Amino acid sequence: MKTSALIIRTSYLIILLLSLFICFTSYAQENSVSINFDDLNLEWGGCPDFMPDGCNISVLQGDPSEANTDVLFKVPANSSIPMHWHTSAERMILLSGEMQVTYEGEEPTILKTGSYAYGPARKPHTAKCGDSGPCVLFIAFNEPVDANSGKPDE
Repeated sequence: MKTSALIIRTSYLIILLLSLFICFTSYAQENSVSINFDDLNLEWGGCPDFMPDGCNISVLQGDPSEANTDVLFKVPANSSIPMHWHTSAERMILLSGEMQVTYEGEEPTILKTGSYAYGPARKPHTAKCGDSGPCVLFIAFNEPVDANSGKPDE
């Protein structure tokens, strides 16, 4: 009986230690990220075709095809962003410029540099970058990154 209890306790201890080892090595492999939004080494890519000319996106952290990705979204001054929606909610901070954002059924909101905004998933919205220079927006997505023109099919 004592040998059986010892084997069970030893097995539990081994499982616990392996679990802790896996947890700690997973955390140890992930690196921190620190980037300035005007860093010349940022890699910028294009936006979906329905977005205005000069629109660019840079991935700061994560994989856009997976959950929890942070991006920079940049449009030139005086650009209008047509009605669109995202599968994911978006958390945003305007880093430069001035932007008017209008969510369907709500009054327009003016974002100034440093403003935070939250956009619910699947809620159609438009935006316009003002004339004070390009608008650069930090956006954190919970779900994979997408931008769909028009309104979602309900």
